[in-house]
Amino acid sequence: MARAAKKEEGIVDTIKTVIYALLIAGVFRTLFFQPFWIPSGSMKDTLLVGDYIVINKMAYGYSAVSCPFSLCPITGRLFGSLPKRGDVVVFRHPAANEDLIKRVIGLPGDTVQMKDGLLYINGTPVQVQPDGTFTETYAPQGPQGDLPRCQNGAVGEGGACDKARFLETLPGGVTHDILNIEDNGPGDNTPLYTVPPGNLFVMGDNRDNSADSRFPVTVQGVGMLPVANLIGKAEMIIFSSAGRSLFYVWTWRADRFFKWIN
Repeated sequence: MARAAKKEEGIVDTIKTVIYALLIAGVFRTLFFQPFWIPSGSMKDTLLVGDYIVINKMAYGYSAVSCPFSLCPITGRLFGSLPKRGDVVVFRHPAANEDLIKRVIGLPGDTVQMKDGLLYINGTPVQVQPDGTFTETYAPQGPQGDLPRCQNGAVGEGGACDKARFLETLPGGVTHDILNIEDNGPGDNTPLYTVPPGNLFVMGDNRDNSADSRFPVTVQGVGMLPVANLIGKAEMIIFSSAGRSLFYVWTWRADRFFKWIN
């Protein structure tokens, strides 16, 4: 009897331990960090389809879309701070009920414009220099099976899909890769935008394959992004798989595991 009772007590303790661990993990995720899977190619080659990243939810304080326990709709944004130009952020789309990831390009009061594919911030062109070619296989990517767009035209499945790569340096010194697929694309020439107070101008690094602040929400763009829609800052790639399932071990990209996001 005593042995049976002791065994039963051990099982109960194990169950309690598992429950406590799950609760702690849930609170940790709710308060501090949140995973996010990259479903599209708008941030190539900084982020690839199949990258699994971690978001720092406290980087800019809590907002109505990221606040734990639904406190922020009552109290407003908690703590609060503004992203830096060049930060990669995850946010709730202003119109659609979906979370997206882009890079902060314009801060409140900035003017932003694209002219012939070159980015101008506050009337000054950003520094851009060629950085070779980004090449990937022309094949379905991720669970959605989307095909990449190629600068070198129709290459056929399994072929080398190329995009011109450049290093772009933003005011403040953040340098990052951008990709070009076509000249005179829909987002290569834009009106002059002025970022209103409480908003941000965001863009994807894969410039010809990103619906972002260059396009209004009426045409499925982002438009001006309210700071209140921020969920957090993208910090690190913890896992990456080029396949349509995480179980396709042969498609894992080990060189991208635990890689800081710039």
